[in-house]
This record gives sequence, structure tokens and C-alpha cells, in this order.
Amino acid sequence: MAVLTPTLAIHVYTDREVHGRVGSKVTLSCTFWSREWISDDISITWHFQPEYSRDSVSIFHYAKGQPYIDDIGTFKDRISWIGDPGWKDGSIVIHNLDYTDNGTFTCDVKNPPDIVGKTSQVTLYVFENVPVRYGVVLGAVIGGVLAVVLVILVIACLISAMEKGKLRLGKDSSKRGRQTPVLYAMLDHSRLTKSASEKKSKGGLGDSRKDRK
Repeated sequence: MAVLTPTLAIHVYTDREVHGRVGSKVTLSCTFWSREWISDDISITWHFQPEYSRDSVSIFHYAKGQPYIDDIGTFKDRISWIGDPGWKDGSIVIHNLDYTDNGTFTCDVKNPPDIVGKTSQVTLYVFENVPVRYGVVLGAVIGGVLAVVLVILVIACLISAMEKGKLRLGKDSSKRGRQTPVLYAMLDHSRLTKSASEKKSKGGLGDSRKDRK
């Protein structure tokens, strides 16, 4: 009875996308993981599929410990090998970027007997000026919105405090208005009482004079 060995799979990783400026250089990173020790027969291949094209071409190949760079195509004299298979690194650098470099780059690694696995792709976007990262733009927008909300809250609190102050002033003035008539009434009552007592005292003096007579 034959014994079936499990299928080995190699895992390749690249960035999802990278940005570059015309005339500058960009690093296309490619790392991999394999269950096997790094073999002398390991191979690393980079393919390029131009934007709006269905065809892809090989632009770089590493095998038997030697890098083989495309010397006839559009990437002639513009690719540098910076990888190290011993560190599971198959990265390259593209120099003097041009708009024609826009497209998809595919990294494929084989480490016999670990040869089964998916390739990994990275999309390159070449601009006249490299755009700001989307995360930075989003962070700036969120920060601006939060600042506006904070200002609105501060203004609302100030308006609320001013309205409360006006209500307190209105209540105090109404209390004072109510107290003034009461004071006037008390003063009038005291005056009437005083005049009545004076009349009584005068009346008493008149009666006593009549009795004497």
C-alpha cells in the first residue's frame, strides 16, 4: 500500500500596490515562506503585465545562485537585484520610472521540492508627483470634522450659559419689582397709622379741656 505524502505549498508575499514618481526608483518587495530548507535549485521570477494589456513578460529571473536581468526589453539596465534567498527575500528595484511602467508585477518562487503555491502580485502606479497616502488624507478629513464639531459644541455651551444668565437676571429684576410695591404699601400703612394716632391724641386733649371747663 502506497503512502501518500502531504502536498507542500510555498507562500509568496508582496505589497498590494506601490507608488512611484517619474524618474525616481521603487522597490518591489517579495518575501516567501517554505517548509523546506532553501534549496540550491531555488528560482525566483518576476513577470510584468503592462496596464491595459493581457500579455505578461518575464523581466527578471534568479536561478543557480545567479540573477538574470532583462537586457533587451523596456526594463533594460533599470532593474537591480537586492534579494537574498537565504533570508527568503526575492525583492528587486526598478530605476528611472516612466509612465510605461504602470502595470502589475508578479513574483513567483519555487523551492524544490516545495514548488506548489500561488504567486503574488503588486500593482505599480507612476505619477508626476507622488500623491499623499489615502490614510493621511482620511485622517486629515476626520480631524477637520472633529474640530468643527468641537467648535460647535463650545458655541452651544456659551449660548446656553448666556441664556441661563439672562433668565437669572430676569428673575432677580422681577423679584425686585414685586418687592417695591410691597414696600410702598408698608410705608403708606405706617403713615396712616401714625396720622390716626395723632388725631386720637389731639381728640383726647380736647375732651380733657372740655371737662375742666
